[in-house]
Amino acid sequence: MDVASVTTMQHMLRKLAPLALLSLAALSGCGGADGSDGTSGSADSELTNGNEKIAFEYFVGKGLSETQAAAIVGNLQQESTVNPHSVQQGGPGRGIAQWSVGARWNVTTDDNLASFAKNEGASPLSLETQLGFIWYELENFPRYGLSSLQDARTITAATVAFQKDFEACGACNSTHRVAYARAVLAAYGSGQ
Repeated sequence: MDVASVTTMQHMLRKLAPLALLSLAALSGCGGADGSDGTSGSADSELTNGNEKIAFEYFVGKGLSETQAAAIVGNLQQESTVNPHSVQQGGPGRGIAQWSVGARWNVTTDDNLASFAKNEGASPLSLETQLGFIWYELENFPRYGLSSLQDARTITAATVAFQKDFEACGACNSTHRVAYARAVLAAYGSGQ
């Protein structure tokens, strides 16, 4: 198989993975069939695209503990499968953190991904840009809970802190977020 065919196949699989997880969630009674509370699935199926490891290492590199970094990534997994091109089905959410169109995605003064990306000379659809924007928001806007996240010592406490302060999700499905965070920590953490 040539490189172009492999790339095309990988792109198609990335697009289908969230739909498959959403279908599994609907069948198992987890999450909304319309995707309103993010993508759901079992912890075994969550680490799907390599972006989880990139995100985990990014936040550890910013000085967060492995537990805190895994908590963020667990939330992002629930929100978007850590897909920077993710679009909420029937809703305003975009990107890995499902920032809302008309607000933090492109409008909110001094706090929107589109302006951040433009200032960085980068694409708003880039994983690196979106990770950078999460860190920008955490560092510059106390309401997004960096101090609460840094104070958290357990995977559950850190996951819930990020969910509550940063994501401010409707139907949060904390159980899945914590399971995702545990799987991320098990896969990429040092075990210390």
